[in-house]
Amino acid sequence: MSLVKLDILSDPICPWCYIGKTHLDKALADVGDHPFVIEWHPFQLNPDMPGEGMDRRAYLEAKFGGKDGAVRAYAPVVEHASAAGLEINFEAMERTPNTLDAHRLIHWAGIEGKQGAVVDALFDAYFVKALDIGDAEVLADIAEAAGMDRAVTLRLLSGDTDAEEIRSRDAHSRKMGITSVPTFVVANQHAVPGAQQPELWKQVIADIQAQLDQDAAPNAEPT
Repeated sequence: MSLVKLDILSDPICPWCYIGKTHLDKALADVGDHPFVIEWHPFQLNPDMPGEGMDRRAYLEAKFGGKDGAVRAYAPVVEHASAAGLEINFEAMERTPNTLDAHRLIHWAGIEGKQGAVVDALFDAYFVKALDIGDAEVLADIAEAAGMDRAVTLRLLSGDTDAEEIRSRDAHSRKMGITSVPTFVVANQHAVPGAQQPELWKQVIADIQAQLDQDAAPNAEPT
């Protein structure tokens, strides 16, 4: 089967990214033999977040104009997460982290061919276990569970390795017109924004497969 690149711009503290990945995973599982080669790319929802993060309630109330605004903003998240079969542990979340280091870990995981496992683990750590994924020890645990070297990960996290690359890739995406995540880019051409339903992804895959089959068909000889 010919392969097609699927680039995903995401932030591991974005609930819509978690929901969107869940929908995509369901479609891929249902289809089985899909054409996608998936790569995850950095997009920080809060690039100006202090390095140590901040109290989550204070952050949400400042962002959405008070407690009522935060509740209204997150109501559809809860609804869609539940519909996707996800239970997000909002009540246990105490801090909103800076995700630069999480994005560095995703980048390193990509080099080792372990991006999918690390992205899954980051979503689970933040949304289910309510862990601080800005904490180096938490990130090192995730790396180790995915088969990466824990000590090497901690050493890299203690410095600035690839931090500027993550910032520049994030900035490049914004210059290209990306304003929200998740954003999925199919074959470097077609942007699919938002947490789309599995049915849409199944149709996208079917359309791609039909095009690949057409491109692979031999030209008909004239009679």
